[in-house]
Amino acid sequence: MQLEFKPDFEQARQRWDAFWRGEVIDRPCLNIVAPKEGVEPSPRPGQLAGLQMGYREAAEAFEAYAATQVFMAEAIPHFRPGFGPDQFAGFLGAELEFSRDSGDTNWPIPFVENWEDCMPLEIKEDNPTWLAVQEFHRIAYEVSQGKFLISQMDIHSNMDALLAIRGSERLCMDLIERPEMIDRAMRQVRPFFAYAYDRIFELGHMDEWGSLGWTPFYSRGKFATTQCDFICMISPEMGRRFAIPALVEEAAHLDNCVYHFDGPEALPHLDSICGIEDIDVIQWVQGAGNGSHVDWIDLLQDIQSRGKGLQVNGTPDQVKVLHRELRPEKVLYIVGGVKSEKEGADLIRWFERNT
Repeated sequence: MQLEFKPDFEQARQRWDAFWRGEVIDRPCLNIVAPKEGVEPSPRPGQLAGLQMGYREAAEAFEAYAATQVFMAEAIPHFRPGFGPDQFAGFLGAELEFSRDSGDTNWPIPFVENWEDCMPLEIKEDNPTWLAVQEFHRIAYEVSQGKFLISQMDIHSNMDALLAIRGSERLCMDLIERPEMIDRAMRQVRPFFAYAYDRIFELGHMDEWGSLGWTPFYSRGKFATTQCDFICMISPEMGRRFAIPALVEEAAHLDNCVYHFDGPEALPHLDSICGIEDIDVIQWVQGAGNGSHVDWIDLLQDIQSRGKGLQVNGTPDQVKVLHRELRPEKVLYIVGGVKSEKEGADLIRWFERNT
């Protein structure tokens, strides 16, 4: 298979195959995107580009961006159609608000005043947000064929979906005052991860091309980045009751899975998350004001000791420091700030010499 903007696509696929097997060919996997020399750069469209300029125009804007970049090592050009992080709540019936000042996020308006009045929770086939996301993927795939891939959407499912439709304060009180109702709500909403995932997988022809998510991992099979950002607001005991069963199901639905571990406040749940067998990799996000990945080497090593892979972000100098401290298998280094193809090639050779 060939991609116009990734001439070494087949070679990259083979390295990704080795990554998921926990094997190292000659270095860890690297995601390096550098500006193409002698070409006027084109900006990468944000998550909300489809709403701001139209579906086809957004996909064509990504095509224009990709034509000005070099996707090096295991970086694969991919466009993610969608309407921001809480679009899943829109599938359930929430109204989504957007701002002209932000090209990457949305704000769901909670609509659950009384759980009984809103049940059963469901994704209706005529839901306008769900229909629009599907249409966006159909059009984006038409533009992408043979040039770049279509990736899975950002799926804020499980308890994050309940948070979006109920509101944080009221959901927290529900967990204390009416936990059996949240059990019921979770039983209803959990199946929709697989339902939504499989429909987008089909529309993106990912059975043919493979899949990526909003983190730039590639799999020949079903891949996604799962998460439960709400988990930082509850105890490990509540997490095991309400969140973990959903995350177990989501990971089991996938061939390869990365978990988005968001911030120090979520660390009390590290044992539970790392205990989910089908989660392959942890994406540690330290949060604003908490340094860089270089400042969290002990935690990254701890995660590796639990048998999980890592997504590690940093500048060229930072990833060299991290590589000296971490085992190379099942680590993806996402390198930011690479200014030229030559700088990227030099960094790849450094990893080859030092692995």
